[in-house]
Amino acid sequence: MMSRIARAALLTATLALAACSGQSLEDIAPKAERELPARLVQTIKAKGMRKDAPIMMRIFKEEGVLEVWKQKQNGRYDLVTSYDICKWSGELGPKYTEGDRQAPEGFYSVRPAQMNPRSSYHLSFNIGFPNAYDSVNGRTGKHLMVHGACSSAGCYSMTDEQVEEIYAFARDAFRGGQQAFQVQAFPFRMTPQNMARYRNDPNYPFWTMLKEGYDHFEITKQPPRVDVCERRYVFNRAPAEGHSFEANEVCPPSTQPETLVRAYQKYKAQQDIAFAKAVKAEKHPEPLPSIVGREEALLVADWSQRRARGEKVSQQPPSLPSVAVAAREEPAAEQTPVSAYASAFGASNAQSEMGAPPLTTGSLPVPAPNPNRASNQEEPEASSRPKVVDRFMNLFDR
Repeated sequence: MMSRIARAALLTATLALAACSGQSLEDIAPKAERELPARLVQTIKAKGMRKDAPIMMRIFKEEGVLEVWKQKQNGRYDLVTSYDICKWSGELGPKYTEGDRQAPEGFYSVRPAQMNPRSSYHLSFNIGFPNAYDSVNGRTGKHLMVHGACSSAGCYSMTDEQVEEIYAFARDAFRGGQQAFQVQAFPFRMTPQNMARYRNDPNYPFWTMLKEGYDHFEITKQPPRVDVCERRYVFNRAPAEGHSFEANEVCPPSTQPETLVRAYQKYKAQQDIAFAKAVKAEKHPEPLPSIVGREEALLVADWSQRRARGEKVSQQPPSLPSVAVAAREEPAAEQTPVSAYASAFGASNAQSEMGAPPLTTGSLPVPAPNPNRASNQEEPEASSRPKVVDRFMNLFDR
């Protein structure tokens, strides 16, 4: 009885203190400092992880899922938990321009400065759009977040309870010494079956590029090192001494560990067989709509601006259905070999989107200087895992 009276007295005193000082209960027990629930702490311990070990996240639009992965003592990552995304806006496909209401797709890096404990959407962190790839390809936008409040206009929105846990994962990892964590945002789980479903989509060349990084993680269970050259992503490549990756330049001579190259080749062969079987299957789940390139993105952005000015516009953003239908009816299999990694629209179109040549074992040829390099070209983002390539040799021996 006395303990209950004491607790009640303490609560009364706390409320009185808050009222006198102008503080809220949120100031006294801030949401950004709330600990992970016991069930998650228990999962972390059961998987042999430290509470403050590094993390990474994966997002899948079609499945509506955000995954949190955490590093184990052997250096590999394991899935801790996943959350149903409350809302994400736009359609499948990348973000092209500010106002197109598209949630981004790609590989992003989150540092402590991108965390917002005082967000208007409960809690949030900026995923880092535009990154080096987005910038060099002329893609614009800002304030693209993972946040609470279950409301989205280009972000990935969670419930307040979910975002408190997600925020806590990131906060603990930063306190444990992680300088940045990777967010991988995909249109769907990049299985051979899903790649077959979307093989005629206008965004397929972009998605095949993302799949390489997706596959590297599936093989190694480590976030891939991500760089940009020739206006495309490249993964787990180490540039030759004296060279560096620059977003708008020819890819420099680079290497990958032999163990990774062999593992990827074997994995890719298995994926291609599964892809071919999926193409021949009689029934496929209906693909979700996707954005039909920059032209549609500009239409939606104009709609957003007119709506913000109070003009009378349609309730739903405009689209280009005729273009989308025509693109999906294109017989991709007649243009390229059946492969989960082949462009659906021919080599020339894929080159403009994907850029870099395929990697072969060992060093690539030394590239010629690019005479069109802009003098004020922004340097690409530094990798958050500069030593990851050096670790691969050990990973496959464990």
